[in-house]
Amino acid sequence: MTNYEQKQQPTRVLLADDHDILRQGLVLLLTMRPDIQIVGEARTGKEALNLALEQQPDVVVLDISMPDMDGLHVCYQIRQQLPATQVLILTMHESEEYFLQALRMGAAGYLVKKAAPHELQDAVQAVAHGGAFLYPGLAKALVRAYINTPSPPNTAPSTELDRTLRLLSPREVEILTLVAEGHTNQEIADRLSLSIKTVQTHRANVMDKLALRDITHLVRFAIRHGLVPPDL
Repeated sequence: MTNYEQKQQPTRVLLADDHDILRQGLVLLLTMRPDIQIVGEARTGKEALNLALEQQPDVVVLDISMPDMDGLHVCYQIRQQLPATQVLILTMHESEEYFLQALRMGAAGYLVKKAAPHELQDAVQAVAHGGAFLYPGLAKALVRAYINTPSPPNTAPSTELDRTLRLLSPREVEILTLVAEGHTNQEIADRLSLSIKTVQTHRANVMDKLALRDITHLVRFAIRHGLVPPDL
C-alpha cells in the first residue's frame, strides 16, 4: 500500500491572504474537493503563523504580500517550527527572485494567482503528499540557478552518485527528470499515460529513496547526474 492510499483523512489546509474576497473564493474552490478541509483563515502574517502553530495543518497556502510579516518569513518560521507542515506560496509575483527566495525559505510549492483553479487543487495535494509543485513558467529558473551553482565541498564521487541513482527504477528516473524540467503532475501523467496519483506516488518514492527534502535538492540531484539538459 502506498503512502497515498494510506492517507484517508482529508488534507487540512490553512489559507492566508489579506484580501477577504479572494480568500473566500479560495475557500469555495478548495472545498469543492472532498479530500480538502479548510481548518483556518488568516489575514496577516502573524495571524497565519499563530494559526499554523495552533492547528498544525498539512498545508499552509500563503501569500507573499501580507501585513505585519511577509509570507516568506512566515514560511521560514513555519518550516522551522512545524516540519510536517508544507507551505504552498500563492502570489501575484511571477519574478524569479521571489520564486527562488521562497524555495530557500522552505516552500514546497509556488503558484501564481493567474493559474487555473485545478492547478491550485493539484498543488495542495502534491505538497501535502511530500511532493512539490512549481508554476511551469518559473520552474526552469531553478534549473538555470543550479546549473551555475558550484558543487559544495566533500561532494560524493561520481561512482557513489551513480550507485545512488541506481536506487531508482527507470520510471522513477524518467519522472525525476520531468519534474526537474518543470513539468506539472498533469503534464507528466499525460505524457506517460499515467494517473496523477501514480505520478505523485513515484515522486514521493524518489524523494524518499534519495533522501531529498524539497524540490531544490531534487533539481540539484538531476543536474549533477546529467538528467537535465544545460540549455533549459
